[in-house]
Amino acid sequence: MKVLIACEFSGVVREAFKAKGHDAVSCDLLPSEQPGHHIQDDVEKHLNEGWDMMIAFPPCTHLASSGAQYWPEKQKDGRQQEAIDFVYRLFGANINRIAIENPVGILSTKVCRPHQIIQPYEFGDPYRKKTCLWLWNLPALKPTNIVKPIASWHSGSSRSGPRKDGSRKISDLPALHGNSRERSRTFPGIAEAMAAQWG
Repeated sequence: MKVLIACEFSGVVREAFKAKGHDAVSCDLLPSEQPGHHIQDDVEKHLNEGWDMMIAFPPCTHLASSGAQYWPEKQKDGRQQEAIDFVYRLFGANINRIAIENPVGILSTKVCRPHQIIQPYEFGDPYRKKTCLWLWNLPALKPTNIVKPIASWHSGSSRSGPRKDGSRKISDLPALHGNSRERSRTFPGIAEAMAAQWG
């Protein structure tokens, strides 16, 4: 199967599909962090190249609710609408099977409610990071290895101290702090589930 992994620079999802024997190609404006079949370019130039499936990770900078305090400014200057329009163009690609991934945010109201919300700890990675999936001609992902979460992958909550289930938010665990690139990478367990269940 010919699979386009759109807006991915890490190569994590691409390599998970490749390991299952698929012709997987990642595409992003940034170079790939690991060797593999990667197109460093605007993905919109490559949407009509005969893909059987596309899994897209559009940038969430102007879309995620974690940055909602900046939305009025981004709505006024057009940045948010530009990001929403990009997602619409991905949705409209002439590809039979499409998955769009993004955090909880404005897409749920401006596009449609997500078909599924998943957490890394449902796929073996012990973190909380609520992730929305919009799916066309693809089934919802089934959890593969539910583990106890030890932390939230990003802060976004002002609550301090451990949660009732014993997990802690990332600001309580400085070693987990990362920049936006680190926070945007797909967890290996989710990537493997995508490849196994959608491939």
